[in-house]
Amino acid sequence: MNLGEWYAKGMTTQTYVDQMQTHKKDFIYIYENFSVLVEDQPLFDKIQQQKIRALILTEDWCGDAMLNIPIFLRMAESGHIPVHFLRRDENLELMDQYLTNGVSRSIPKIIFIDATGHEISHWGPRAPELQKFIDQSIAGLPEEKAPDYQEKKREMLTFVTKAYRDNRDFWSYVYNDIKKQWL
Repeated sequence: MNLGEWYAKGMTTQTYVDQMQTHKKDFIYIYENFSVLVEDQPLFDKIQQQKIRALILTEDWCGDAMLNIPIFLRMAESGHIPVHFLRRDENLELMDQYLTNGVSRSIPKIIFIDATGHEISHWGPRAPELQKFIDQSIAGLPEEKAPDYQEKKREMLTFVTKAYRDNRDFWSYVYNDIKKQWL
């Protein structure tokens, strides 16, 4: 299947959001509180002329998706980029073509395609500054064999989710990193 066929198989944004169960509230919060920079509108006007489409591989339980996708959706609105979604776990054939570091099914993955369904570029799962934040957060965990490992991991994930929701610098890191796709 080419990327155009994968795109046609995907859900619309509304369908994706309607079916969300895990991070819907925070996803919507970020979407409602993020705006693209006015001074970037010439870039989005240029993007609009290219007739780009975006296909997003994701799952709604993913904290990175909760942060990155609403920001990208605001960018897509400014650039008039149609967006469709595929659930990662139901589309492993495609996901396995976009492994992070060649091994990990990390999401979200945003695949930019042209009008004929050919890949222009792809982005994800997170901005470099957020990768450092995650690496530091993981480094603070006890060894996996430690009796409190699961509890500490849950606490870390709760902390990360809250930081993703509330830290506007994190939002800017995502915005600026995705924007590099078009500069």
